[in-house]
Amino acid sequence: MSGSSRIVAVLGPTNTGKTHYAIERMLGYRTGVIGLPLRLLAREVYDKIVAIRGPSVVALVTGEERIVPPRAQYWVCTVEAMPEGMGADFVAIDEIQLCADPERGHVFTDRLLRARGTNETLFLGSDTVRGSIAALVPEAQFVRRERMSQLVYAGSKKISRMPSRSAIVGFSVDSVYAIAELLRRQKGGAAVVMGALSPRTRNAQVDLYQNGEVDYLVATDAIGMGLNLDVNHVAFSSLSKFDGRRMRPLAPNELAQIAGRAGRGMSDGTFGVTGEAPPLEDGVAQAIMDSRFTPMKKLNWRNAALRFGSIDALIDSLEVSPNDEHLVKARPADDLNVLKSLSQVTEVASRANDGQSIRLLWDVCRIPDFRGISHAEHASLLEVIYGHLHERGSIPDDFMARQIRRIDRTDGDIDALSKRLAYIRTWTYVAQRNGWVHDESHWRDETRTVEDRLSDALHDRLTQRFVDRRTSVLLRRLKQKEALLAEVNDKGEVTVEGEFVGRLEGFRFIPDKSAQGTEAKALKSASLQALAPQFHLRADRFYNAPDTEIDFTDQGGLMWGEYAVGKLVAGAEPLKPMVEVFVDEAAGPEVEQKVQRRLQHFIDRKVAALFEPLLNLSRDEELSGVAKGFAFRMVEALGVLPRAGVAQEVKDLDQDARGALRKHGIRFGQFTIFMPLLLKPAPTRLRLVLWALANGLQEFPEAPPPGLVTVPVAKDAPEGYDTMCGYRDAGERSIRIDMLERLADMLRAEDSRGGFEAKPDMLSITGMTLEQFADLMQGLGYKAERGEREKVKAAPAETSETNAVEQPAVEETPAPEAATEEVVTPAEAPAEATDNTEAAAEAPATDEPEVEVFYTFTWGRQRQANRGPRREQRQGPGKGKPRGKPQDGRGKPQGKKGGKPQGAKTFSSRPPKKEKAIDPDNPFAAALMGLKDGN
Repeated sequence: MSGSSRIVAVLGPTNTGKTHYAIERMLGYRTGVIGLPLRLLAREVYDKIVAIRGPSVVALVTGEERIVPPRAQYWVCTVEAMPEGMGADFVAIDEIQLCADPERGHVFTDRLLRARGTNETLFLGSDTVRGSIAALVPEAQFVRRERMSQLVYAGSKKISRMPSRSAIVGFSVDSVYAIAELLRRQKGGAAVVMGALSPRTRNAQVDLYQNGEVDYLVATDAIGMGLNLDVNHVAFSSLSKFDGRRMRPLAPNELAQIAGRAGRGMSDGTFGVTGEAPPLEDGVAQAIMDSRFTPMKKLNWRNAALRFGSIDALIDSLEVSPNDEHLVKARPADDLNVLKSLSQVTEVASRANDGQSIRLLWDVCRIPDFRGISHAEHASLLEVIYGHLHERGSIPDDFMARQIRRIDRTDGDIDALSKRLAYIRTWTYVAQRNGWVHDESHWRDETRTVEDRLSDALHDRLTQRFVDRRTSVLLRRLKQKEALLAEVNDKGEVTVEGEFVGRLEGFRFIPDKSAQGTEAKALKSASLQALAPQFHLRADRFYNAPDTEIDFTDQGGLMWGEYAVGKLVAGAEPLKPMVEVFVDEAAGPEVEQKVQRRLQHFIDRKVAALFEPLLNLSRDEELSGVAKGFAFRMVEALGVLPRAGVAQEVKDLDQDARGALRKHGIRFGQFTIFMPLLLKPAPTRLRLVLWALANGLQEFPEAPPPGLVTVPVAKDAPEGYDTMCGYRDAGERSIRIDMLERLADMLRAEDSRGGFEAKPDMLSITGMTLEQFADLMQGLGYKAERGEREKVKAAPAETSETNAVEQPAVEETPAPEAATEEVVTPAEAPAEATDNTEAAAEAPATDEPEVEVFYTFTWGRQRQANRGPRREQRQGPGKGKPRGKPQDGRGKPQGKKGGKPQGAKTFSSRPPKKEKAIDPDNPFAAALMGLKDGN
């Protein structure tokens, strides 16, 4: 180590970003080595660095995996596999507190004392090891890192009430499998993560959890060593573990290491207990939350200065005791125990008669006991391997092939596959050792291929056993004497013992009505038990479903496809409706909460998308005074306000205020103040639902069909319904308010006092017949006087497309036979016709003049709040009688002799008389005042 080398101990609880910090520091140097406690974590860190720098400069070295490119600069290793004497610029050891571990602690202590980078060395771990590091490495500097999120003790919870995104920790294979099986039955499934799994199997299982296919993870304490998972809650199923020799209680710092997996990044997490585990003592729980633990006093140590003069000398050197009060001699590890056993074998002892042979024997003894069968069997296998290496210099190819061929089978259950996977790890380890096989590349690929194949098969078996994706069959014993098999098919049909018992519609079970009495109760009980995981799986699918699969009805119902899953209820504000879900009590509060959250997200996003202009208006901080108050009225009215109701507020708005409101798309119409974007079918449909909710209506009126300018007036509709639809009632029909404003623009140019006829454009934008238009105009406050006149035929030579467009639109002319039935009274006929009635009667039917109906519209003086004349006024006895001067024979008003033409007018007004004051409430008051001034 150079004099300028910097040694830093970065200590703190979990979720402080220590490993991420070490990776950043290492990549700042030209070369570096990082030692990690698990090969699973080593693989994870390797993948991260490869993603940053590429595979050509990153090496991965573990007991069973060796990827070393020619130009490797950064070495990611398990602590045991760290290369020595490389002289790397940077060295880091993760989870340095494992120096106190009874089995592996001596390896970490050796790295603490001897592994150094030429420029920088980092030790990462818990605060509990601070005193020991300070005593053994006095030149070390210390950096404290705080947890990025809070960790809170949540007490004891049953597995059936375990929150989603939870990890349940067991400390044996049997415990892990039992918990996973229980979760499959009650929660729909769980992923399984154990240190004994291969990286490939572990990653596949983690993907099940990370992708949301299952909401629960069952794991051993292996997850406590830096594996990053999206876990919100960690539950301990036991507070003690078997450490290889005896059952012992877990220390608070060990519990904290595992509990700290909950709440990654800035997300808070919780921890607790479940199953038969007793609640944590208050002091222990508080210590975990505060990260306050008893400092480590002794670190495990084993002599690294080995003597290879003889087997006995090697054993003696391995059993040397430390001479430092902070160190304690490690208990005999597996490798030392195997060495002692093989030293008693005559053949082995005769072979190991020189330093090189003894070194080889020691290397063989360090092969881990992956199989875990028995010490004797492990020693026997290592004896065979040592014999081949010592006699031939390498393991024969045919021997390797036989061992691998016996293992390369993917049949059998989880236990059989797990055993084969443990066996292949031994030969994977052997193939990774330099010089132990003839063709290293071939055997490394061969063992890796078999391991991958077994890993995939084990993942499939674990998924089949512990993840019931279809939730098709559940066997549950009821209190009755017999066990009932319940099944739910993909159509939601529930059968028990092959008999149909009901349907699952959304999140509600609808029992078959044909079952009665005790039978019905038993069948329903069996169905609900079988449906428990189905509810959870459906809730997961529903929560991840796109908004396109969810919709609301005109009555405020919330649908997922064809099933009703909830309804809207009134919230504090019209634009903030709440959700009430339709979920059976048997589904549990977790399913209910998940469905409620998903539906609330859906309606919140729907309101935000369809009423975006209105929400922007409500959030505009630049509005003030009268404009802000008017904006509140617009939001409260869901974007559509009848002008008559806010006439004074509109008058109080100055031009600047109006301009600020117009920027948000508000249009100040003659009859209505509205936002045109909110008149589209989708916002209108939702507005009606929100309005009905806010007004507490029991039955919600439906929206008119989209695309219609006018619709029939809805009978017995609640007050304000037409406005919320974006229409205004006028006569027997309602007209869309934006088209009404276009009509108002046209009417503003007409002589509403003297009278005018309907123009083709007026009929065109409303899509009405002349009779319907007359009724509409009366509904808007106009008087409509019906008249008849001889139809003027256009000269054929002068007919053109332009003339056709300008021709007034009238009712369809009746057929000639029908026209003869319309008799023109003498009072309405021309003078010439009255003198010759007999001649006219004798004339052929084809010579009769065609008569057309026309209406003259004038503004009704008496009306209420811009709503036009009362119905009894519109239907009074004077309806249909011509007004003004006597008409000529064609039904047209007669003007003064020699009078000038009146432009487009078709009649003359009455003789001047004393004028009444112009009604200020008349929507055309300004136009009338202009006419007055013009005269």
